[in-house]
Amino acid sequence: MRELRLVDRRWRESYSVQRLGEFVARCRQRGIAVTPQRLAVVQALLASENHPSADEICVAVRRKHPHVSSATVHRILEQFCEVGEARKVTLLHDVARYDGNVERHHHVLCVRCRRVHDIEIPEVDKLLEGRTSLGQFALLRCSLEIEALCKRCQLAEKRSTPTSTPREPEAPG
Repeated sequence: MRELRLVDRRWRESYSVQRLGEFVARCRQRGIAVTPQRLAVVQALLASENHPSADEICVAVRRKHPHVSSATVHRILEQFCEVGEARKVTLLHDVARYDGNVERHHHVLCVRCRRVHDIEIPEVDKLLEGRTSLGQFALLRCSLEIEALCKRCQLAEKRSTPTSTPREPEAPG
């Protein structure tokens, strides 16, 4: 049985290279024009390690294409989600975030800094393996979101929490 593991930077970089290499062919198969804007959006999406919002992707795209509108980036992202080139990760009480990793995986969210990391949990995938429905629902996909506190935020919390020092007993008055 495979182990539960966070997806690391090395795997993500390798995956990004593979996805970019296949992107043009997949777009052409789907009848989607391969424009500089679409290429820039997919590159920004795959380069990010933290499931960026549309606004964050827009900032990255504008570094190379300063005249691309926010509306264009939003449209491209929605189109990518519709055709399976991206996934929308909409966390409770947060803006939509996007994920270029379309392989089966789940997410762990730091509730303090809001960073999102991909995590593989084979046991969860096995629970639904072979199922096409859940009661009256047709099963499309499964993505578990785990709320946690990342190591960086744990350390920050420890530093900001004053340690209690023993107090001297007060002298009777």
